Amino acid sequence: MKHLLRYINKLREYAGIKLYVNLVGMTVISFLEGIGIFLLVPALGLIGIFRMDTGGIPFVSGLVEPLKAIPEGARLAVLLGGFTLLITGQALMQRKQTNLNLEIQHGFIRYLREDIYRGLLQANWAFFLKNRRSDFTHVMTNELLRVSMSTYLALRLSTTLLFTAVQICFALWLSVKLTAMVLICGLAVAVYSSKFIKRSKNIGDQTTELAQQYIGGMTDHFNGMKDIKSNMTEAQHLSWFGALCGRMEHNLVQFGKTQSASQFVYKVASVVLISLFVYLSLEAFRVPAESLVLIIVIFSRLWPKFSALQANWEQIAQSLPAFKSLADLERECAAAKELDSLDAAADGKPLRMAEGIECRGISYRYDNGGSSYALHQVSLSVPVNTMTAIVGKSGAGKSTLIDILIGLIKPEEGEVLVDGMRLSNDDGFSLRRSVSYVSQDPFLFHASIRENLLIAAPEAGEEQMWEALRFSASEEFVRQLPQGLDTVLGDRGVRLSGGERQRIVLARAILRKPSILILDEATSALDSENEAKIQYALDRLKGRTTIIVIAHRLSTIRNADQVLVLDNGQVIQRGGYHQLSADTKGTFSKLLEFQAGVRA
Repeated sequence: MKHLLRYINKLREYAGIKLYVNLVGMTVISFLEGIGIFLLVPALGLIGIFRMDTGGIPFVSGLVEPLKAIPEGARLAVLLGGFTLLITGQALMQRKQTNLNLEIQHGFIRYLREDIYRGLLQANWAFFLKNRRSDFTHVMTNELLRVSMSTYLALRLSTTLLFTAVQICFALWLSVKLTAMVLICGLAVAVYSSKFIKRSKNIGDQTTELAQQYIGGMTDHFNGMKDIKSNMTEAQHLSWFGALCGRMEHNLVQFGKTQSASQFVYKVASVVLISLFVYLSLEAFRVPAESLVLIIVIFSRLWPKFSALQANWEQIAQSLPAFKSLADLERECAAAKELDSLDAAADGKPLRMAEGIECRGISYRYDNGGSSYALHQVSLSVPVNTMTAIVGKSGAGKSTLIDILIGLIKPEEGEVLVDGMRLSNDDGFSLRRSVSYVSQDPFLFHASIRENLLIAAPEAGEEQMWEALRFSASEEFVRQLPQGLDTVLGDRGVRLSGGERQRIVLARAILRKPSILILDEATSALDSENEAKIQYALDRLKGRTTIIVIAHRLSTIRNADQVLVLDNGQVIQRGGYHQLSADTKGTFSKLLEFQAGVRA
């Protein structure tokens, strides 16, 4: 419940005066509806059902006296006209209030979406290493939708509570005894029905878990669809999907049954209560007929509100886990926050190195506190405007080292220095502004080549884009595409081959004009001819740009100024390419021999 209260407070902070205007409007609408019920008595008196003096009914006697001054033939028309105007005015206010409700609800959801997405963007890289991307999608879609519905229900709930309070006041004005009896019975039914709210909360926990499995599973399946099709495992995945859908169906049916059971209780209780109510009114309390009719009218409208309150509470209880999921994500993002302002991060100046980057005794573990080190006591230096190659077996710690060098993650021990100064948060952001990173799994957005390039350099002109494409040996195949730069690449660039994707991503990196270029297996999918072209282009960058290359294909790093060999998270060799290859007992020489044997 504390999470619900937290978001109600957020709603108050977001909506401000609009929320209070909305609540006042609800109160006025409820009051006008109560007044409209009272006008029924003079109308019924005019047609002979009640006596026109009805002095025993509060407020009504004040309405009857002015009616007596109106000619008898016009009284009904005047009364019905007033009744019509009152209800029309109430309906108009109801419409305005409903529109304001919608503005507050959808505006609040937009506010939450932007707030959560901003929190995700401001979180550090280590936070994303610990969480599944599909869990973020789940919270930002399913859970946010449930929070949206419950926020709207909370507004409706407050409307219902105000209406109920006003109608109860009118009923107490008419008969304290009968109203007290109905309230006691209603309270008893509510206490009995509290078990349905608890059941709804438990069902909501299951809903959250199942939706998380659904989004996570679908994300994994679609990302691995090529493997599924290649290995003919469609039947196994369909079986998994069918079982999950069955559990989701059962979950929704159980919630529907819970709500229908509570509504059944309220309907049966209303029949029993009305029968008891009429009997006691006529036989025990001797309530006048006109008062009895009014009370029956009031409670015939009021009892469905009790039922609606119960249904709303059940729906909110079912959504409480969604509030918790949203709150947990916000809390975790805040704990992992590295950027105070996205605007400041975008407008900051890149860091221009004069000497280079140095690591002193850095260690890092992904399972914080565990025994397995990704890097352990690593010390090295990367001189400015040189080419440094990092090689080693899979899992040696190469990508982790890159992440630490550019400030994406912080070492558990040791320090990173840039130009002899310890790398702080602000320096880390400035350093990353000067970096272009090309990963071994090139990522392209579902957009045109032009749009993908402009992400890196929004002010770049077309000639600059073609220059970057020439650098990455991409110009020829891009010009042959039907729409050239405006060709849409598909999801993750699926319409291009692996080598073409790598070259477009490399062009995007070069277009940024970085002072540090990092290539993480960025030429692994290229053929020998295009690889040679890119190697030639990289050689032209030497002396002007600091280049760091992670390579498995050791033939691509012949011109590196220094080579660092990693194994089990430690630097075991360092030196020039020819120096290390001449050491026949070293790991680098063995890697060369192995690759030569494979190629042979």
